[in-house]
Amino acid sequence: MRRVLMVSFQFPPMAGSSGVQRALRFAQQLPALGWSPSVLTAHPRAHAHTGDDLLEEIPPELPVRRAFALDAARHLSIGGRYPGFLARPDRWHSWLLGAVPAGLRLIRQTRPDAIWSTYPIPTAHLVGYWLSRLSGLPWVADFRDPMAHDGYPADPVLWRSFAAVERKVFARAARCTFTTPGAARLYAKRFPAAADRLRVIENGYSEAAFQQAERAVRMEGANAPPSTAAAPAAGPRVLLHSGVVYPDWRSPARLFEALAAAKVAGRVDAARLRLRLRATAHDDFVLALARRLDVADLVEVAPPLPYADALAEMLRADALLLLQSNDCNDQIPAKAYEYLRARRPVLTLADPVGDTAQLMRRAGLPRIAALEDGPGVAAVLDRFLDDLFHGRAALPAASAIAAASRESRTGELARVLDEACAPQMPTAEARP
Repeated sequence: MRRVLMVSFQFPPMAGSSGVQRALRFAQQLPALGWSPSVLTAHPRAHAHTGDDLLEEIPPELPVRRAFALDAARHLSIGGRYPGFLARPDRWHSWLLGAVPAGLRLIRQTRPDAIWSTYPIPTAHLVGYWLSRLSGLPWVADFRDPMAHDGYPADPVLWRSFAAVERKVFARAARCTFTTPGAARLYAKRFPAAADRLRVIENGYSEAAFQQAERAVRMEGANAPPSTAAAPAAGPRVLLHSGVVYPDWRSPARLFEALAAAKVAGRVDAARLRLRLRATAHDDFVLALARRLDVADLVEVAPPLPYADALAEMLRADALLLLQSNDCNDQIPAKAYEYLRARRPVLTLADPVGDTAQLMRRAGLPRIAALEDGPGVAAVLDRFLDDLFHGRAALPAASAIAAASRESRTGELARVLDEACAPQMPTAEARP
C-alpha cells in the first residue's frame, strides 16, 4: 500500500467550514483504494470555531500531527491591529513555522510516497511546497476554488502574495486539482505550461454521514406524538438555506424582494411558507434586510448545528435554496452536493451559465435564475413555489446523486496520486 501525507489546515475539531469534510472524507476512504494517509494540520488554537462532533470520525489508526499555528488577528494583534506582513498570504502564516519541521518528522516516520495539500488558506500550499522541495516527494496541490482572481483579494499587496504562492505551486506540483471545470479552465489559461497537469475533483457528500442523519430522522418520526385536530402535523413549507450568506456574494436581496411581491399578491404568507436561513454568519444583515422589505414574518435565521444535525435538517426540509453570485461562476458551494443527496427540490439562484447552475441542471433541477436578476428571481420563485405547493417539484436525478458521493471523489484522488507518482517529465522548477 502506498502512503500519502495530507496537509490540511481545515480538519476536526475545526468547525464552520465545508473544507473540513473534504480532507476528513479523503482520509477515511483512501485506504480502501490503496493509499494509507497521515495528516498534518494546525493546532486547534488557530481555529476561531471548534466542535467535537467530527472528532470521533477520525479513524483511530490515522496519524494526525497538529503543528504550532496562531491566528494573527486573534493572537498577534494589539488593540485590534497587527503588522500586515504577519497576515500575508493569510492570517495563519505562522503555521508554516510549525508545519514544515513537523511535516519533515512525519515524513521520516511514515515514509510517504506523495504529499497532498489543500487550499483555501495559501499557507497550506506553502507547507506542501517546502515539504516537497526538501524531501523530493511528488506533490499534489488541491486548489478547490481559484486563489488570486479578478478583484480578489481586493488588497493589491495581498493579491500579489497570493499570486506568488500560485507561481510556486505551478512550478513544482506534479498535479493540481480543482473542484470545478471553470476553475481548471481559468488556471489552464493562466499557466498554459501546466495545463496537462490540471485535474478536476469536485466536492461531494458522505453517504455514511447521510445514513446517520436518516436514522436520526426516522427515530424522530417514530418518537413524535400523533397529530390531532387541535395540533395538526401540517405547517408552513420550509425552504432551507444551510450555510453562510455573504452580503456581497450571496445576498438574498432580490429573493426577499420577490417574496415581498408574492406576499402582496397573496401567493405566500407565513402560514404557507417559512424561509429558514441556517448559520448565515451575517444574521443582523439578513434580519435588517427582511424587515426593510417587509418579509420578516416569512424569514427565520437560525444558529449553526453540528454536521449530522445539519444534514438531518436538509432531509426534513420541504425544499432547499442555493445562492451563488455571478462573480463566482467558477465555484460551486460544497453544500450543493449535499443538497443533491438530500433528495429535496432545489431552488437555484445562480448565473445560468456558471458551474453551480450547470451542476443543478445536469441533476434535473430546472428552477434556476441569476441571483442578481430581480425579475428572473421573481418569475422562477413563483414557478418553484407553485410546483412545491402542488407536489410536482422536480427531485435530483439518481445518476447525479451517485456521481457526487465522496467515495467516487476519493477514487478520483487516488488516480491523481497514482499519476503524480508515475515517472514523468520534471516540473518547471526542476528543469535546468
